[in-house]
Amino acid sequence: MDKNTEISVKSTLFDRIDAMDLKSLLSCLGAKRIKKAAGETLWAAGDKVTTIGMIVSGRLQVIREDVAGNRAIIAELGAGELFGESFVCAGEGESPVSVEAVSDCEVIFIPLQRILTPCSAACDFHRQLVSNLLKIISQKNMLLNQKIDILSRRNLRDKLMAYFMLQMENLRKNEFEIPFSRSGLADYLCVDRSAMSRELGKMRDEGILEFHKNWFRIIMP
Repeated sequence: MDKNTEISVKSTLFDRIDAMDLKSLLSCLGAKRIKKAAGETLWAAGDKVTTIGMIVSGRLQVIREDVAGNRAIIAELGAGELFGESFVCAGEGESPVSVEAVSDCEVIFIPLQRILTPCSAACDFHRQLVSNLLKIISQKNMLLNQKIDILSRRNLRDKLMAYFMLQMENLRKNEFEIPFSRSGLADYLCVDRSAMSRELGKMRDEGILEFHKNWFRIIMP
């Protein structure tokens, strides 16, 4: 399987687009590939952004920092996922977030204008691409609502349990791995790491859950 075929398999952006058409599509869109090492920044908050990013390999974090330097992880993304599509499509111009590589990664950047403007050939797969993009944006809005629900919980334990229950619902089982380290989970939930670690310890002692690193099993939801 070559890289173009691999991308089409992994990414919702290329659903219902034949792998044979993908090379032509990427050329039509003026897509550019870049590689970044773990810890490098793909773009920083305030940067002017006109392209949508799609991860070919590796993992990225979307991060927001306030004026006091407090850091919150908005999302952690892997191969096939998009980033930047919502605020680029909204015409924000400047990025409200930073995007950093968690591991060595390869990313494709696609100019938004080339996606929204049909090519002279008016190819069917270009129209499918726009439909796929709208679907992705809608799905991410649903995920954002889920996160708002988690962060709106009044105390730390409720936030943790809301997050864990969401993982259980998605996987339909009571044990799962999360994509975050302890520090990353604290940033995602916008809570103090030490306080969160203490609360997790209490929940384990009370027989509510078991965990090891990023593996968790809920015993008593």
